Amino acid sequence: MTCRLLKILCLCFFLFSCEENDKQPLPETQMPAVKLEKANYKDLKGWNADKLGNAVAAFKKSCSKISSSPAEYLGNAEIKIKTKDYKKLCKKINTVHPKNYRRFFEKNFTPWLVTYNNSPEGKFTSYYESELNASYNKSDKYRFPVYGRPNDLIEVNLRDFDSSLPAKRLVGRIENKKLVPYFTRDEITKQDLDAPVILWADSYVDIYVMQIQGSAVATLDDSSKVRIGYAENNGRDFKGIGSILLEKGLIEPGKASMGNIKKWLKENYDEALVPMNQNHRYVFHRLSNADGPIGAQGVSLTAGRSLAVDKSFIPLGSLLWLETTGPDKEPINKLVVAQDIGGAIKGAVRGDYFWGSGDDSILEKAGRMNAKGQYYILLPNNPEVK
Repeated sequence: MTCRLLKILCLCFFLFSCEENDKQPLPETQMPAVKLEKANYKDLKGWNADKLGNAVAAFKKSCSKISSSPAEYLGNAEIKIKTKDYKKLCKKINTVHPKNYRRFFEKNFTPWLVTYNNSPEGKFTSYYESELNASYNKSDKYRFPVYGRPNDLIEVNLRDFDSSLPAKRLVGRIENKKLVPYFTRDEITKQDLDAPVILWADSYVDIYVMQIQGSAVATLDDSSKVRIGYAENNGRDFKGIGSILLEKGLIEPGKASMGNIKKWLKENYDEALVPMNQNHRYVFHRLSNADGPIGAQGVSLTAGRSLAVDKSFIPLGSLLWLETTGPDKEPINKLVVAQDIGGAIKGAVRGDYFWGSGDDSILEKAGRMNAKGQYYILLPNNPEVK
């Protein structure tokens, strides 16, 4: 039975979409070169001007996870950081006075420019925590389900069965005693899913936007608010709705900001269902009491200080000095923490900047950010650099 299961799982590996992967990764021997170039703090644009208080608060949240981790390294990233080195610094920063934060980083960390295929330049977008209207009870107004994790959803990591296999997580369900890929978005919306309904919303478009952003704040029918966090996804490929609408000529080039997209989807709802379902990725949610949306590291995100990265290259919890521009070409030079991931965030120099929470005005601002930039990873002094 074990051999048969391994064969099935290996076959599934090539057939399935894995978590956070839009394309199957290259074999390790063919991975593009990721290199680090040692730098000085004087090389960091605006280093002396950055007010580090919020960054330290975000870092301390990551430290709460790192401090209890038994792993040798932070995650399985290409860039290796020993967990024990971060644990020491996490403990130390709790004794540092805010006026000495800059000195603390300069004394204990060295900045390294991250390059990918011999280039430090990458793409930086942004996201935010959206809003929607919802109720605990289904009605004519609140008729769209916000699903929790399905009861029949199964996750498998090949390495749990054979340590020589890739550490890839597969998502599926059992059908006729076989593990098969989980339902696509289109299939989910056309059936009564075996999943808890945590809320009922008044707009499927708002649910769709929440799934892209990862989380939302729901205003309930009694005017109270509740936070909705990420719980799971169906393991299918993610395809951005902007690219889908552009390919079909349903939105004009240059107008594919998230704000414009949301407006078009609502105004053309019946027509929009087909292109929306071409994004096969479906996200399931949970209710949260946290002070912000929960990122992939398991800590609440901090506006302007949390960055979604590709965790196959950048370890979650690591410190990054980000240099890019915002949607209105304003400079963004600041210390951020790698605390989240995203379906479209692929590559060693690729980031999604968390803008914060708010209404559609924040969505419009976050949705317009699409800039070139670079970042330095701050490694503990005398690290094991690979």
